[in-house]
Amino acid sequence: MSKRKLITAALPYANGPLHIGHLAGVYIPADVYARFQRSQGRDVAFIGGSDEHGIPITIRAKKEGITPQDVVDKYHEILKSSLEELGISFDYYSRTTSKKHSEVSQGFFKKLYDTGKFNEETSEQYYDVQAQEFLADRYIVGTCPNCGQDGAYGDQCEKCGSTLSPRELLNPKSMLSGEVPVLKETKNWYLPLEQYHDFLDQWILQGHKADWKPNVYGQVKSWLDQGLRPRAMTRDLDWGVPVPLDEAKGKVLYVWFDAPIGYISFTQEWAEKTGKNWKDYWQSDSSELVHFIGKDNIVFHCIIFPAMLKAHGDYILPTNVPAFEFLNLENDKISTSRNWAVWAHEYLIDFKDQQDTLRYALLSSAPETKDNNFTWKEFQTKNNSELVGIFGNFINRVAVLIHKYYEGKIPTYSPESSELKEIVKATEEITNFLEHYEFRNALSALMNLARFGNQYLQTNEPWKTIKTDPEKTAQTLFVSSQIAAALAHLCEPFMPFTSKTLMAQFNLEKTLWTDLPSVFLEAGHQIEEPSLLFSKIEDEAIEAQIQKLQNTKSDNTKTNPNAKAMKDEITYDEFVKMDIRTATILEAEKVEKADKLLKFKVDTGIDVRTVVSGVAESFTPEECVGKQVSILLNLAPRKIRGIESQGMLLLTQKPDGKLAFVTPEINVENGMEIN
Repeated sequence: MSKRKLITAALPYANGPLHIGHLAGVYIPADVYARFQRSQGRDVAFIGGSDEHGIPITIRAKKEGITPQDVVDKYHEILKSSLEELGISFDYYSRTTSKKHSEVSQGFFKKLYDTGKFNEETSEQYYDVQAQEFLADRYIVGTCPNCGQDGAYGDQCEKCGSTLSPRELLNPKSMLSGEVPVLKETKNWYLPLEQYHDFLDQWILQGHKADWKPNVYGQVKSWLDQGLRPRAMTRDLDWGVPVPLDEAKGKVLYVWFDAPIGYISFTQEWAEKTGKNWKDYWQSDSSELVHFIGKDNIVFHCIIFPAMLKAHGDYILPTNVPAFEFLNLENDKISTSRNWAVWAHEYLIDFKDQQDTLRYALLSSAPETKDNNFTWKEFQTKNNSELVGIFGNFINRVAVLIHKYYEGKIPTYSPESSELKEIVKATEEITNFLEHYEFRNALSALMNLARFGNQYLQTNEPWKTIKTDPEKTAQTLFVSSQIAAALAHLCEPFMPFTSKTLMAQFNLEKTLWTDLPSVFLEAGHQIEEPSLLFSKIEDEAIEAQIQKLQNTKSDNTKTNPNAKAMKDEITYDEFVKMDIRTATILEAEKVEKADKLLKFKVDTGIDVRTVVSGVAESFTPEECVGKQVSILLNLAPRKIRGIESQGMLLLTQKPDGKLAFVTPEINVENGMEIN
């Protein structure tokens, strides 16, 4: 294994703050791995930064009526601060609006252009006539041709994971105006991905089948089996890195061309500041590259970026891409649009100085191989039962007893103790698990050592043997202190703040795991007064967080307190599928043995149909006849009391609780569409 590790974490879009899904699926595992590699004495470059050229940036800017630069300046600082406060130990964290990044991205593009790696094509692209803009992939939504999901983007379906092109979408719509876009000619530069099929097949499918995650391998195989197609590396936009060609005025680099190059440009920035040689990390066979990403980024890191690197010819390829699945929240999908999330910056305010509690909880439920779930109750249990009750309890008991019986000095001991082998066992297990990206198993091995320490203390009962067998007490507390010292070292990748406190409490010097001694604390070594590592989280704090989520659902800011909470969001395409028309009620009568139902004969303009509706408590049949109403025409028919109802009349509720038909302001022809 190489002594040099280049570790990257997916660049977060600078259009909003981080939530626990981002932390559990990318940043905390990446940080654990980087810290672990440093503990092995390896030369580590842990690189990250904000992606500031994505379409989500411009969408946010349009929504807030500000410039894209305003957006990225605001959220870059929020992202960077949150990551730092949570102990994410990037060696360098930058941003894709930096001057160096623009230079490196343009240079990369120019190298591929000059060596003939692009195809120049004039093609028809979607254009929004109303907005007078060519539409980037993410500005086009429609129906996925593979799974039928509405709301798929022009580059990817987030439901089935298929990579798409805008022309493949069914029923495309512009996100700018909601209008159907037209096709208009424009020139762009394409990377012919199909030419890299054999390379990707050999590199991943043949070379990494045994050591890459099944979800990564499976997605790559699926894309290769479907056949790769050329991908445009430039876009007709005004926000991004300008294409470095005179003939490409008004065009920028495709965000998924420039964003991964950020890993390279940020490494160069870091090297310039630290006196390192960036080429040692990116252009040397002695370096290993590992990308930490979420599963929605697999195609970009395992197909497009490797093809770019291969085309350039000067860079190493990743040795692994440990992509994580998604984390749900309280059994519901995390949604930024619905504000159904636990935001990192808010957590840091609500749970001050409890960064390691969140790191531990998210790691223990990390979505390594399948989607997983976070609940506040489980978070509380992990803190109170495991961190306080097991880990913290063991450390505190050891420190308290050593101070009580030996004035805080490690007692004399016998060098022979089989229990010390548990330290070696735990170190080997944690090392093996982390080398294979098994973070949950590694965390369990750490906690098992703490459990063993507790059981060892409980079995030997030094608080009793101090009177009957003081030598046994000394031996028990000597062994226990060595386990505590080992935990101080071994917990550092997972809980760095706790490790720092423990190292100070036991007056320890940081040691590489490869050089861990058989005895950490010699007899007579002075330790500091004990202090609690973790504090219990009370029910009130958890209930407050659960209530915050419930308030999100019920919307505390509503102007009418009697209004029900908004239903789940739908896409524009889902809305336009509803065929709502004007219609006139021709006949109305009560339904036998049904006090609430009326049966209507309705002229919809395209036919006369039967509709059954539960409105008898608000209307008599006589007052309904002749009334012009609104009807949802294309609702699937269903039988109500044996009568087939062929639509739904639209109604609202009056202050007195009675229903009222939704009617046109003036009489119009039946069958007119309501949009």
